[in-house]
Amino acid sequence: MSDFLLELRSEEIPARMQAKAREDLARLFAAELAKAGLTAAATVTYATPRRLALILRDLPDATQAVSEEVKGPRASAPPQALEGFLRKTGLTREQLTERDGVLYAITEKPGRATADVLAEAIPAVIRAFPWPKSMRWGDASLSTESLRWVRPLQGIIALFGEQVVPVTIAGVESGAATLGHRFHHPGAITIGSAADYVEKLRACHVIVDQDERAALIRDRATALAAEAGLVLVEDEGLVAENAGLTEWPVPLLGRFDADFLSVPPEVIQLTARVNQKYFVCRDGTGKLANAFVCTANIDAHDGGAKIVEGNRKVLAARLSDARFFYDTDLKVPLEEQAKKLDRIVFHEKLGTVADKVERVAKLARWLVEEGVVKPSPLRGEGLGEGQVSHRDRPLCETPTPHPDPLPGGEREQLAAQAERAARLAKADLVTGMVGEFPELQGLMGGYYAAAQGEDEAVTNAIRDHYKPVGQGDEVPTDPVTVAVSLADKLDTLVAFFVIDHAPTGSKDPYALRRAALSVSRLLLANGLRLELASAVVEAWGLVRDTITTRLHEEKFAEFSKASSGLPSEPRGRLMTHIFSSLQHRRSSSSDEEFATFGPRLRALLDFFADRLKVQQREAGVRHDLIDAVFALGGEDDLVRLLARVRALQSFVGTDDGANLLAGYKRAANILKKENFPVAPAQAGAHVSVDQAASPEEADMGSRLRGNDGGLSYTPEKDEAALIAALDAAEPAAAQAIEREDFEGAMAALASLRAPIDAFFDSVTVNDSDPEKRSTRLILLARVRAAVHKVADFSRIEG
Repeated sequence: MSDFLLELRSEEIPARMQAKAREDLARLFAAELAKAGLTAAATVTYATPRRLALILRDLPDATQAVSEEVKGPRASAPPQALEGFLRKTGLTREQLTERDGVLYAITEKPGRATADVLAEAIPAVIRAFPWPKSMRWGDASLSTESLRWVRPLQGIIALFGEQVVPVTIAGVESGAATLGHRFHHPGAITIGSAADYVEKLRACHVIVDQDERAALIRDRATALAAEAGLVLVEDEGLVAENAGLTEWPVPLLGRFDADFLSVPPEVIQLTARVNQKYFVCRDGTGKLANAFVCTANIDAHDGGAKIVEGNRKVLAARLSDARFFYDTDLKVPLEEQAKKLDRIVFHEKLGTVADKVERVAKLARWLVEEGVVKPSPLRGEGLGEGQVSHRDRPLCETPTPHPDPLPGGEREQLAAQAERAARLAKADLVTGMVGEFPELQGLMGGYYAAAQGEDEAVTNAIRDHYKPVGQGDEVPTDPVTVAVSLADKLDTLVAFFVIDHAPTGSKDPYALRRAALSVSRLLLANGLRLELASAVVEAWGLVRDTITTRLHEEKFAEFSKASSGLPSEPRGRLMTHIFSSLQHRRSSSSDEEFATFGPRLRALLDFFADRLKVQQREAGVRHDLIDAVFALGGEDDLVRLLARVRALQSFVGTDDGANLLAGYKRAANILKKENFPVAPAQAGAHVSVDQAASPEEADMGSRLRGNDGGLSYTPEKDEAALIAALDAAEPAAAQAIEREDFEGAMAALASLRAPIDAFFDSVTVNDSDPEKRSTRLILLARVRAAVHKVADFSRIEG
């Protein structure tokens, strides 16, 4: 058994490509070796800016000999068949083996030296390597058949044990020599085997293990900050990037001019991180300090003083630019900046960003005026003494507002704030700072709004209206922020569904799946009672106005240009007529437009449902219970819907729930076998068994409730008990659902468990008496209908 070492040395490999390159190298080599029947005991990969390395542990010296058997024709087959088989195998008739009247070609393949297998595998892997970006170089690059690599390939080490595996690729021959650190040890190093590779390079100032470099950077940067009485701002992405930029990392702490701290801290951190790959530090109070940690790739004789000074000057230049952008932006009010948004196209079919801002502002106001977003503190925020936190309040409970003697005035104030925030929320898109750092959109708008004296609620809404951005992002709870954020995301979703740009497969260029999840999180985290269909229709009206207005403006401009040669008086009358005609066409096209939008509205609501299912499954909610509640239909209040799901999950986990489910399924199976009409499970307007049955069956159902003198026969004891239990449970469950007490509805249904069990134990449903049989089927239909008021139990597994 021997180890195999491969090092591919090149010019600088981008840090962002190194981790994937290591994975690809291991994967491709494993696949090539598997073709020859070889498997390594372990695979180790390394990456530095200048080299990509692989070590395969404990490979055998040769592959095992194998015997291959190919089945041929029968011995009695025509000569033509036999001749074809012989040509295919390259054997003679005498070399074939006959077994049970069938001819077989058996060939013995001797084992191959592992070094020979590796010599074939190395070029195959290198030429098939999937770099995200690659290049050709030198004279050979004139041919498209020349090697492509991430950067020019300069050297190859290929050692199996202590022997060189001979390979030549793009004029580069394999050997046992590599180079050390570019400055500390630029000369050649001879590697003896895989066993001394890491340590020989370490002696020449190259740490090949990327994890070791990352740990060194992380620990030393933290220590340097602590020595200065500061706290390093952790950034694992920056740790990995610096580890990918250096072979001998040396973290150094420097200081920049404290005057730059007048710039927002996020700007300083982003400038240092993105442009310079520096860490930043905070002081003991948590504020950003005028300190940075850079990572050198050299152990300087002066302890890094000149390196720190050079990096300080570069950072100062970057921060000067940032301060210039910030000071310049502060001179222009956000309202003036917002006027420039009509120059930015949001989408060719949906108008400009200014059009979107107009829609979002109106929708945010509508959400407040409709009472969806309330002026009182939302859950988890501004809780007064004696109030219950959202963590302790049932999901189905609506947050109780503070006593408000002037609710109308407070609501109008909130609506005005929401509209104001929405109109300014996108204004920072045209500022110099956001142009330089797009990641700061929203955040800079908040700073500019605060500087110009906007209300704190408006400032916070501008800053946070993009939230929540991802699954782990914080969910806003301030009412103004919630209104603007919700309106922004609803507008985006509706707009792209209107123009038929819904996500397809894995493609979601407008991040609509993320927007739908964000809407769900906003509604659920804040307990907002919103009928999604109503909000979608409201947003649709605003989007429709944008689209039709743009189309008519384009048509009007075309007609105006075409009639420019007419005298002014007839031209004026013509343009008035055209304008009236366009307005009439706009008002008369609504029915057709709604017919087109109807299916897209349904598709959008289904899209929300699918996203909520995914979200809740990840939260541990059983998928069959989600399906059981969604199957009710007619429910688009996510807070109420999820409360029903959670109550159902708690219920089916009990003995009563499990037994009621078994009884329901037994009743449903009997009814299905008898082709008995199904009362559809619905949320809201529940369909009774009387409504779903024939007139005769409805009359029987009425008598089952004791409304018409009772039955024509005396029911059995357990039959009468089930009728009485249903008479009590049905209204109790209905009333509980009406007040959104889903636990109470489940408890009412649980009272049916014992009567249903007793009924099936002692009563014969398919009685020889037709009236008894019909009556008992209707009784089972009542059981099914009662359960369907809570959920479609047929969707529940178990």
